[in-house]
Amino acid sequence: MDDSSRRKRICFVLKVRQDRLEEYKLRHQAVWPDMQAALRESGWHNYSLFLRDDGLLVGYLETDDFAAAQERMARTEVNARWQAEMAPYFEDLDGRPDEGMKPLPEVFHLD
Repeated sequence: MDDSSRRKRICFVLKVRQDRLEEYKLRHQAVWPDMQAALRESGWHNYSLFLRDDGLLVGYLETDDFAAAQERMARTEVNARWQAEMAPYFEDLDGRPDEGMKPLPEVFHLD
């Protein structure tokens, strides 16, 4: 059994401000290499973001333990910088963007 078969699939939604959509997309075309490395080292796999024209952001990742992966990221200096820079892009947040990532319950999966 490889590692990917034990991973949990995580999906979450956030809302990007309508007036910041294009800038948000541009920022994600050049995610800092040290941020990408920190995500990988913290246990984030197959991480993708999808953005609808109205600002609905859907995130998907696979990880062994989402809470632990979030905690490992929260301890990195690069994540603190990234979250501070990303916070103004989002609506309806109570805290940092990574704190607003609440997993949606999975109701179906086709293997």
